[in-house]
Amino acid sequence: IRLTQKQYRAWSTRFAALSNKLSERPFVARPSVRQSSAQVSRTNLTPDAQDAPSVRRDVLRLALPAMGEQMLSMMVGIVDTFLVGHLGAAPLAAVGLANQWVFMATTMFGAIATGSTALIARYIGAQEPARANQVLRQSVLVGALIGVVATLLGTLLARPAVLLLGAPADVVDLSVAYLRVVASIFFFSTLMFIGNASLRGAGDTRTPLMVMLVVNVLNVTVAWTAINGPFGLPQFGVVGSAMGAMTGRLVGGLLVITLLLRGRAGIQLRVRGLRPEWDVIRRILHIGLPTGAEQLMFRTGYMVFARVLATLGTVAYAANQVAINVHSISFMPGFGFAVAATTMVGQGLGARKPGQAEDHGYTAYRLGAALMSIIGVGI
Repeated sequence: IRLTQKQYRAWSTRFAALSNKLSERPFVARPSVRQSSAQVSRTNLTPDAQDAPSVRRDVLRLALPAMGEQMLSMMVGIVDTFLVGHLGAAPLAAVGLANQWVFMATTMFGAIATGSTALIARYIGAQEPARANQVLRQSVLVGALIGVVATLLGTLLARPAVLLLGAPADVVDLSVAYLRVVASIFFFSTLMFIGNASLRGAGDTRTPLMVMLVVNVLNVTVAWTAINGPFGLPQFGVVGSAMGAMTGRLVGGLLVITLLLRGRAGIQLRVRGLRPEWDVIRRILHIGLPTGAEQLMFRTGYMVFARVLATLGTVAYAANQVAINVHSISFMPGFGFAVAATTMVGQGLGARKPGQAEDHGYTAYRLGAALMSIIGVGI
């Protein structure tokens, strides 16, 4: 009986090997009990390592447009500061204080955007466009609800919000006026943030760059015209600066949604029959909320710092606002490489290639750290 069992095992092993060979699938030996699950995963899923130059090219292909997009997003606030600078310290401080709440609102938008980018990248890598579109639909739905709430809060509570930051008396009215105008289109700002994030998750960083370029051109054109009032047009001062930001973000949000409705980068937004799918929403929030909480703490620290500076007077806060804008440029490259890492790691994991995902992630980290160090030393 023992001889028969041995023969049976021998023939079973030969048959399994022959079947695998005929189906052109590699025969993977059964791992030993001592082999860890991580080792099993890397043995079965890790592809041949890519050469370093090709990995760097892949990272830079996504990171450079993303850096440009992040820079252009920051330029909206920088341009507003520059254009109102000649109006005096009070308008400059007013724009800076109001933008603290604008940045706080973008933290809420960013939480959904992060979850959207990560999940869409994962499903695109796994060749599951239908599930990527499902995430896109739910992200836009949740973002729209957050945008409506943010718009109402920003317009109705603008004055208490500015006073909470300890704004000087000569700054309060100007800052409230600016915040109410900009907050009136938070709904469209949310759609722009989440739409751009979804495209980045699909591996398209050039379209968000083009969208932000349009936003900046409109911002500069409308703001300069409304502030200075050329050709006999009325001068709106600080409100004119807010009108530029409002117009740019309004058009940006509409442009992104239009592109997604038509289909872009392998994903498409379909609004027919749109309703909450709670399991998908939970997954988005599971990824996005920790990131949102991190940014919330970071932004809260900035706001506390802003309140302390506001007590020093209008001129002191205005000077700080100029310095902060210059300082913000230094960490924009980091955001660009973070976008590249998020997309490429997500797509690599979705394609069940953890080794490739790891290579791209660490390469993005090293390139981003090197570039930001150079900029930091230069500044």
